[in-house]
This record gives sequence, C-alpha cells and structure tokens, in this order.
Amino acid sequence: MPDPRPAQPVVRSDLVGPRYKWTALTNTSLGMFMALLDATVLMIALPAIFRGIHVDPLHPANADLLLWSLLSYGLVTAVLVVTVGRLGDIFGRVRMYNLGFVIFTVASIFLALLPSTGRAGAIELIIARMVQGTGGAFLMANSAAILTDAFPPNERGMAMGLNMVSGLAGSFVGLVVGGVLASVNWHLVFWINVPIGAVGTLWAFFKLKETGTRTPSRIDWWGNLTFAGGLVMILVAITYSLQPYGGHSMAWTRPLVMGLLAGGAALLAIFLWVETRVAQPLMDLRLFRIRAFTGGNVAGFLFFLSRGGLQFMLIIWLQGIWLPLHGYSFERTPLWAGLYMVPLTAGILVAGPISGWLSDHYGARSFATGGMVGSALSFGLLMFLPVNFSFAYFGPLLFVSGLAGGLFMSPNTAGIMNSLPARERGAGSGIRSTFINTGQVLSMGVFFTLMIVGISGKLPAALFSGLVAQGVPAQSATQISHLPAVSSLFAALLGSNPLGTVIPHQVLAALPAATAARITGTTFFPQVISAAFQQGLRVVFGVGLVLSLVAAGASWMRGTKYLHAEEGEPLEAAPGPVGAAVLTNQVAGEEPDGG
Repeated sequence: MPDPRPAQPVVRSDLVGPRYKWTALTNTSLGMFMALLDATVLMIALPAIFRGIHVDPLHPANADLLLWSLLSYGLVTAVLVVTVGRLGDIFGRVRMYNLGFVIFTVASIFLALLPSTGRAGAIELIIARMVQGTGGAFLMANSAAILTDAFPPNERGMAMGLNMVSGLAGSFVGLVVGGVLASVNWHLVFWINVPIGAVGTLWAFFKLKETGTRTPSRIDWWGNLTFAGGLVMILVAITYSLQPYGGHSMAWTRPLVMGLLAGGAALLAIFLWVETRVAQPLMDLRLFRIRAFTGGNVAGFLFFLSRGGLQFMLIIWLQGIWLPLHGYSFERTPLWAGLYMVPLTAGILVAGPISGWLSDHYGARSFATGGMVGSALSFGLLMFLPVNFSFAYFGPLLFVSGLAGGLFMSPNTAGIMNSLPARERGAGSGIRSTFINTGQVLSMGVFFTLMIVGISGKLPAALFSGLVAQGVPAQSATQISHLPAVSSLFAALLGSNPLGTVIPHQVLAALPAATAARITGTTFFPQVISAAFQQGLRVVFGVGLVLSLVAAGASWMRGTKYLHAEEGEPLEAAPGPVGAAVLTNQVAGEEPDGG
C-alpha cells in the first residue's frame, strides 16, 4: 500500500554546520539526564516526601497513594510516547522536544511548591508527576529521532551510547542526590530540576534545528484513543493488583482488576484493527516488516521486562535487609542504597559508549545479543548470593550486570533507529520508547507479584516464631504475622521497620524495654524476613534469567547490519563485515534477506 503522505525534503545535517551534531547530542543528553534523574530521585526521597506532607505511606488506606507515586510517571510516559513521536513527525521533532522541556520544568516548579498536605497533597504530587511524565514523553520520544537526523549512520551507535550514558548518569545521580537532598529538605528534590530545565529549554530553543523530514498528516484520533485507553487500563490494573484484596495478598482476582485487563486487551485489539484501515495511522504497522526494527523492539521490551524491576528489588534488598543488618539506621539506608549500587551504573557507563561505537562498524546483533546472554548470567549468579552477602562479591556482580546492560542498550537503540525511514523516525522512536516504558512498568508488576508469591509461604511463620521468641503473646503474634506481604516489601523499599506501628502499644509496653527496643530496632525485622525474602529473590531472578535468554533470541533474529538511509542524508557508511546493508530510498518492508 503506497504511503499517501507527502514528505518535505530531508534537510541535511551538514547544512547547519559540522558541529551541529554535537550540539544536538549535548542538549538531548541533558534532556535524558533530567528525565531519568527524576525517574529515580523519588524512589529514594519518597519517605522524606511523605513525612513532609504528613502522610503515612504504610497505612493500609494510603497504599494506593504509594503505588501511584511510584508508578504514575512511567505509566504516563509509556502511554504517550507513540503519540508524541508521531506529532514530532508532523510538526517537527525539535519543536515537540522543546515543549517537553517546558512541561517538565513547570511541573517541577509546582512539585517544589506543593501547596497541600495530607491525602490532598499526595494526590497533587501524583498529578504533578503525571504532568512530569508527559514532559518526559516529549523528551524521550524525540531525542533519539533528533540524534538520528543529526548524525550519519556510521556515528549513530556512538551518539546513542553517549546519550544513554547521560541518561543513566541521571538515574544514578537521582539515587544519590535524592538521598542527600531529602535529608536536608524534600522540596530540594524537585527544585534541582528547575535550573536544568530552564537551561535546557533556552538552549534547545535557540540552538536546535529541524534537520529531518516533516510529514504532513492527519492525527489518527481513533488510533490514539484506543491505544492510550487500552494501555492505561492494563497498566492501571497492574498497579491495583499489587494491593491486598479480600484476604489475599494481592488483588489479581478483584473484579476491577480483571475488568480493566479484559477491557484493555479489547481496546488494544481494536487499535490494531483500526491501524490497518486508516490512511495515516498513529503506528504504521508496516514498520514491523523490518526485521531489524521488530527484533530490536521485542528484545528491548524483554530487556526492560527482565530488568525494569531489578533496581527496585536491589533497593529493597539493600534498604530492608543488608544495610540494617550492617548497622545502618533506617533513616540512612536510602542514601547508602544509592551509593552501594554505583557498580551497576559504572558497568553501564563503561560498556554503553564502547558497544555503541563498535556497533557502528559491525552491526548491533552480536553486541546486543551478547549483552542479553551476560544479563542472564548475572541473574543466575544473583540467585545463589546469600541475603547477607559480602560486598566483595556483590559489587563485582553488579558491575558485570551493568556491563551486560550497557552492551545491549546502545547497539539495540542504534539498530532500531538505523532501520527506520526518515519520515517515520519520530513515530518509530515513540514505538521504541513505548516498548521500553511498558516493559519497565510491567516489570514492576511482574517482579512485585513474583516476590509476594515467593515470600508469602514463609513470611507468616517466620514473623510468628520470631515474635513469640521475644515474648510477644501468641494471639498478638498471630495477628501481626498476617501482615500483608506487600506491606513488608513497601516497608523495606521505604527503609522502615513496620513492627513499631503494627504491634499494639500496650503489647510493646508489657515487654522488657530492651526487648521492645530490639523488636523495633534495625536488625530484628530484617533477620526475621531474610529467609522468606531470599526465596522470593530466587523466584524473581529465575524469571529474569529466562526473560533475558528469550530477549537474546529475539535480538539475534534481527538479522545482520541494516541501515535505512534517505536520499540527501549523509551516508558515510561505516566499514563492516561482508553482507552489511546500506539501503537508500527503501519503503518500510523492503529489506534484504540478511535483515
């Protein structure tokens, strides 16, 4: 089916000066740094924020507030990136990218000045985070397309690698800065975005230029509505499934959750039907005829599905178990959890640019596939690590896991973007971001579900026997031992001992002072839950291993090196092995046998 959309001529990046590509790289890297910094800063600063607005996140009535605070940003980003990417193709990628900076900065100012406290303040926080997620979607959907327009094919892997490094640097800085600033004043956690956003907005407005194809098109309203509605329903269902329901530790059997899942699946099926029948679709399904595009996106989705929740599991492990057992107070664990995860980030920072540069010369397949095999290996090694590990083993293992992630991400991104026709780069980048963000949000639901299933068998008996051994009456110990498993996970994530609030005051008062202090101190709760926690970790890491191996298979199926170049673009094709393909003026789907 011929594409009826006329495209404006490609504007060659060399017409804006040989150094323009570095301007584009630096500014988009700043945007990714800010977006990913804010994706992690809340994870560490959440206890201080909830204390500041006078909300107890562990109270059963506030479980929904905690979940939405954690997941709202990623959910909105996942839903909007395809639409925003298509708007970039129509109205200009730089224009949409600039708008993302503005939205993100305005939302950050509101969060820093959050006017209310209590439940109203938490709801305002969640809504503002959704607005931030909207700005993040504008930034993420268009940054890769801007870089693909600005850089010739033989430098795109390197550019994507450096861009990825800046984003991951923001992710790491968010973990550390969140802990530092939250200990001073939680408002500072959001103020830090304001100068970054202001500088990035002005810089992008004056320096970034439209160097790619603009595609006049009608907006596919039915496609937008069915896609957004279906994805929102599924992700909301996963969010609510993590709450206790009807005596169960999770709510997968709750009618609301099952209805949302069924409705979301139906809307997405309608979306696929709509996209095959409109002349100018939101998501051009013909792009999936390109093996390099499809294989890269499936591998990317599985990568983030297998590793998106890993960071949360590691933080829970450190904050809830390991750090308290090693003498850190619960107030200090958020900051130190970020610091002890430095090896993971360091591995990605080392491997990302190098693998991106190598993929420019030899294609993405071998490096991305090798990265997923390495990721599977790291999951396997984590399965056998004791809960109270030695950091001499944990640190190098995190570094290896980071190396595997960096080895995969840069080549995979470059491989996807190189396979796209110029007119589809915004939408294609949005599709890539949708797969990534959806995988990450789904990973949270999958990992938390598996973790809860894994610990539920041992946790009640462990809590009961541990409390009775300390002199807590059997009746009270029985009630406390039925504390929902998700509450224990949230307490660990927030660096908190929930026993001080769930044990009745009169029960604690009847115990010797030293015993009461021990139960509510830093080591008792981690010791009691550690065996159950290890069982849950092994389930989670085992599933991560399997998903990584499936992702490796999908990555290998992408085929050999594949560049989709347009007439008028700087080719400068990189040297590579025999069979490397450089295609000019191909429409989606016209691909050599090599992939």
